[in-house]
Amino acid sequence: QVQLVESGGDLVQPGGSLRLSCAAAGSISGPYNLAWYRQAPGKTRELVASMSNLGADYYPDSVKGRFAIRVDTVKKTQFLQMTDLRPEDTAVYYCNVHELWGGAEYWGQGIQVTVSS
Repeated sequence: QVQLVESGGDLVQPGGSLRLSCAAAGSISGPYNLAWYRQAPGKTRELVASMSNLGADYYPDSVKGRFAIRVDTVKKTQFLQMTDLRPEDTAVYYCNVHELWGGAEYWGQGIQVTVSS
């Protein structure tokens, strides 16, 4: 039903910034949460940003103050704004939409972010 298409991944130097985009095609049913996850080689998937249906944001300590989740409801696109990037931020990043009523989840295809000098 819903497709999420990510864009904006790139190679960036330490201290640099990137904005990832996640555009949704199709209609989300009922209230939903938005989130971004990342997975580095040999590591488990970790949550790096989320926004509840009520607009409350969450960030783990590893990215707090550096990452921010935003949404454009008209264009049905969510963004992950990343600043002061560090090599340990290198990972494949996935956007996520979680429908609260039925529990359905939709995932972006994943996009590489590499932080290196």
